Amino acid sequence: MNLKRSNKVLLLLVSFGILVLALLGLLIGDIPTDCLDVYHSIFSYSEDNLSELIVREIRLPRVCMALMAGAALSIAGMLMQTLFQNPLAGPYVLGINSGASLMVALGILSGTGFLSSEFGLIGSALIGAFIFGLFILFTASFLRNQIGLLLFGVMLGSFVSAIITILELSSESESLKAFTLWSMGSLNGVTIEQLPIIFLVFFLGCIVALFIVNPLNILVLGEEECRMMGYNVKRLRLLIVFVTALFTGLITAFCGPIAFIGLAIPNLTRMLFKTQDHMLLLLANLLFGALFLLSCDLLIQLLSDFILIPINALTSLIGAPFVIYILIRKIR
Repeated sequence: MNLKRSNKVLLLLVSFGILVLALLGLLIGDIPTDCLDVYHSIFSYSEDNLSELIVREIRLPRVCMALMAGAALSIAGMLMQTLFQNPLAGPYVLGINSGASLMVALGILSGTGFLSSEFGLIGSALIGAFIFGLFILFTASFLRNQIGLLLFGVMLGSFVSAIITILELSSESESLKAFTLWSMGSLNGVTIEQLPIIFLVFFLGCIVALFIVNPLNILVLGEEECRMMGYNVKRLRLLIVFVTALFTGLITAFCGPIAFIGLAIPNLTRMLFKTQDHMLLLLANLLFGALFLLSCDLLIQLLSDFILIPINALTSLIGAPFVIYILIRKIR
């Protein structure tokens, strides 16, 4: 990967911005803390120190989750856009997110033993995302028109929303409250004990994405060219769906549905870097996605004294105008 000087500078600036915002995320809150508290909470934690306890148990998981969720959804969006050769494709728009949400809804609203447990919700979200990903991949072989595929994704999302509404009407009040809060999206539901498993799944997805970088570069030219270069297109498709489902299911299970990141950030990185080199795009989406969601989380914390904003609402408020801009550019 040969980087231009301007690209190196941009990536370094984003990396620096992530470090600064992550530190601010650990420092800012109702209880004042300083850099020493942050250091001790990570390396020499004491349960008797309230400041260290707050940083370790509340702020650190939230900041780490913002970094991983933003990166994961951005990479998933990049993979979807390359697979379908469509800048408006993404896990949220095409309905993969809906599959994960439906399975989580079944777990929370039904109150079924294993499904409503932590591992049950994670597993059901991953399965739902993967099944819907395969379903969309199968449908895409018939719907060659880009607009048709997007409309199918929207209709699939509406269909799932109708099923979830029926489940909500027949659920108990406690389950309904839990699901409503989950559906708003939040980075606060993750504990420090859950971070290792989340990071492990996230790291696995990144490794698989890294291994398919070269065929992704060829896939941009078309499936026939990819076959001529000796790549198994069917296996490549399945790997893309696997990584997308892994990321989408993981983030949806722990944070709820988070819209527009997987759609807006990949388009932004392509506009800024003007490249189809997926090694560079993978790194750019990882960094820009992390920076974006971290910025949104920090903004929510700063505004918490005046108004409570769910993370899904804020990403939609910022992401939707950008997607409209992309649509206008596409029409022109």
